[in-house]
Amino acid sequence: MLTRFALPLAFVLVAAAFACGFWRLLVGPSVPDRILALDTLYVNAIALLVLSGIHLSSAAYFEAALLIALMGFIGTVALCKYLLRGDIIG
Repeated sequence: MLTRFALPLAFVLVAAAFACGFWRLLVGPSVPDRILALDTLYVNAIALLVLSGIHLSSAAYFEAALLIALMGFIGTVALCKYLLRGDIIG
């Protein structure tokens, strides 16, 4: 019974967090705010994929979440390095 209530509530709350992060990405007053919002968006996407994997009982969603986590981390590091130095490699 708890699963019947908790999973839809988790979907709604993570979707609301995703919407707030997307709003910050669009409106953010500065570039670092937008980078942080992008970082938050990929974490929320991972959470949605994990919740979908639990709901559908499929391991493929967990693998996709792992790939998104890896690419999101690399993207965040590259954007921060570009913001600080002006170039990514070097």
